[in-house]
Parts: sequence; structure tokens; C-alpha cells
Amino acid sequence: MAWSSLSIRQGLGGGACGFNSLCSVGTDQRPRCDCPLGYILDDPNDKLGSCGQNFPEQNCNLEAREVESFTFHEMLDTDWPDSDYESPRDVSEDCCRENCLSDCFCAVAIYSDDNVCWKKRYPLSNGRVGPTIGGKTLIKIRKENSTVWESPNKNQSTLIISGSVMLAIFMNLILFLSALVYLFMLKGKKRKRIAPYSAVPGVNLRSFSYKELEQATNGFREELRTGTYSTVYKAVHHNMVTEGEGEVFEAEVNSISTTNHKNLVQLLGFCNEGQHRLLVYEHMKTGSIAHLLFKDSRLSWSKRVQVAIDTAKGLCYLHEEYSTQIIHCDIKPQNMLLDENLTAKIADFGMAKLLKDIRLKQQLGYVEPKDTLVQKQILVWPVTVKVDVYSFGVLLLELICCRKNYEQDVANENDMILLEWAYDCCKRDKLHYLYALMKRH
Repeated sequence: MAWSSLSIRQGLGGGACGFNSLCSVGTDQRPRCDCPLGYILDDPNDKLGSCGQNFPEQNCNLEAREVESFTFHEMLDTDWPDSDYESPRDVSEDCCRENCLSDCFCAVAIYSDDNVCWKKRYPLSNGRVGPTIGGKTLIKIRKENSTVWESPNKNQSTLIISGSVMLAIFMNLILFLSALVYLFMLKGKKRKRIAPYSAVPGVNLRSFSYKELEQATNGFREELRTGTYSTVYKAVHHNMVTEGEGEVFEAEVNSISTTNHKNLVQLLGFCNEGQHRLLVYEHMKTGSIAHLLFKDSRLSWSKRVQVAIDTAKGLCYLHEEYSTQIIHCDIKPQNMLLDENLTAKIADFGMAKLLKDIRLKQQLGYVEPKDTLVQKQILVWPVTVKVDVYSFGVLLLELICCRKNYEQDVANENDMILLEWAYDCCKRDKLHYLYALMKRH
């Protein structure tokens, strides 16, 4: 067996001991990892892991008032050489201290023997202790029993949120009452018998009877089985319709029947019998990427990158390359399926409505309940491809971070919505948080 050394570029990762930790050599000549004062291990069982701040971070919006709440813990012969972002020269130690205290991004300042103030930002990487390092290390920590100042805009923001919630409840109540009135009026009218449709003219697809699909799907249950055919079929559009919707269904099947792209789930057939309108797609055995993205056994980084590329190709085809522009309106991990080769394919694009008012009204039924604000915006604004571009951006964040865009079970309520957390990192010039989360997965 032959061994060869690999060349690894310096400055990557948190070092031998992880982020915000200090590495020293013990008496047994083995590395020893310690958290500096004010920091604790992220995982108490991982003695070589990263450390995190054990106090509320400095508020960048209230730097002047927050300065009084912080002080320094001094250490000698200590450094994190890969975390520098500023280095004022020819300054005194007092100037260096004041400069770091007034800067919310400064986690540590090292005052060197040649009067240079090396400012270092969080997270600190490649920490080390040694007699040859020199200089005085100033680790910024919060004073005990210090006041954590709140932003003056917090109460105003709370007021705005409360008002928005009340307005949303009021609007939903109006919509609910309007729907009840509409249903009551429908019941008062005599429905005409809907003529059965056995086929859609001009479409080269398999026409199934409702009984065939009911048997193939075991009564349309969630868990499908293989029936008479080699492919397992799944009913994805099962709605009782009223007079006139048969023509809408015909137009929809016609519009999507000729789609042909490797990153779209293939449409195999349809059912247009009596009151039953169903679409039949190929079955993806691997399932959606949500099953592999939000579980303990996650997709590798290269596979996640490929999923993003596959999704972009599929959307580009629907938006620009297909004869009639199709807007999906519901791009999310649950609608991205993987085949046996882990190629991502967009599903439910048959539900996507073309740019017609009647289609837009139907599409609102597929918006998730928690997206009430999105529903109201769709009702007011015209739907364009930007809807899918926005959803694709959220999907990219979920792929990078391996977490859902909305999670309630988080330690910090500000981290519940992934999109807002990422925007906050960008706004505060802390994209290294996002990078650290990406490296973790």
C-alpha cells in the first residue's frame, strides 16, 4: 500500500480544535483544546469541537450604549491568525481597546509589541497558544449583571406585527364568509348534468378510466402499489368539478401534454370521465428531496448542488423554452423528486396554471396555510416568473443549510424563518455564519 501527502490550503475551517477554541500541546505531546473565558463548548461531549459565546452578542444598532456593558479578558501568547479583518497601526493599547469595544464585529483584539492592533471577527479560527506568539490578547466579554439594551424600534415592530396579524385575521374572516355565501348560492341553483369526457382531442396520452386508477392506487391511498401496469400511478389532481370545468381541464392537458425535459416528471396519462379529472405521472421511487434533506441522513454537498442545477434547468424550460410559458407557483423540496440516479425532477407542474385569471384563482388553493401573506399578495399582484425565481431562492437556502424555511423548534425565535435569518446575516455582514452552517452539513 502506497501513501502520499495531500496539499491542504491554509486558512480553511476552524482548525484542529474547531471555531473559537484554543489549541495547545499538553505534557503528553497531544493537542489540547480549551474554550477562552466567556465561551463554552457547542457540544459538551466533543472536547475537540467548536466553542460559542456564553453571553448575548453586542447589538450593532446600539453600539454607543452597548460599550459600557463589555470589558476585556487579557491573555498572553494567544492568537487566532486567520480571523483578522482590520489592523490599525501606530496606536496605543488604550486606543486599541476603545476601537474594539466600539466595534460590534470585533470579538478579539491583539495588541502586538510593534503597536499594531489586530482586530478579529467572530467566528475565530485556528486558535493557538505558544510562547513564541507574543503580544497581549484582549477577549471581549460581557460584564456580569450588565444590561442587555433593546432596540428602540422593537416596540414599534411588535405593534406592526400585531396589527398585521389582526388585519390578516379580519381579511380571512371576510374571505370565509364570502365563500359561505357563494356555496349557499350554488346550492340554490340546479346543476346541469356533466357530460362524460372519454378523451382529450389531439393529445397523445393514455386515457384511463376512473376505476382503473382507483384499483391501481388501492383506493387513492398515500402508499401506492404496483398493479396491472409496470409503472405505479398516483392521482395528483382529484377534484369534483362543476359545469364548464371539463373544458378547462382539456385546455390544461393540451398545454402540458407535450412537455419533454429530463428535469420534469413525465406525464403518462389522464382520466376525464364524468365528474372525475385526474392526471397520472411517472412514479419516483426515491421520493422527494425533503426526505433526504431534513433527516439525519442528508444528501452530500455535491448532490445538493446537482439538485439546484437540475431545478434551474427545469424552471428555465417551463419559463422560456416550452411553447407556452408555465409558472409553477409552488417550488419547494416536497415538489422536487429524485429518480434512481438521484436526478432531480420538478413535480406537480400540471397544477401550475398558465397566465389566465381563471387559472390564477385555482392555483391559490395550493398555497400552504401558513403563507397567508403570500396569498394576499398573489391576489393583488400579477403572477410572473418572479414567483418561481423567489421560491427557487428559498429552495437554495434550504439546500445550503439542510433545514426548512420555517421551523418552530429552534433555540432563538429570530432563527425560525431561514430566509429572514440569512437576510439578517447579509445585512450585518456576517455571511460567515451561513458559511459555517453550510460546512457543518
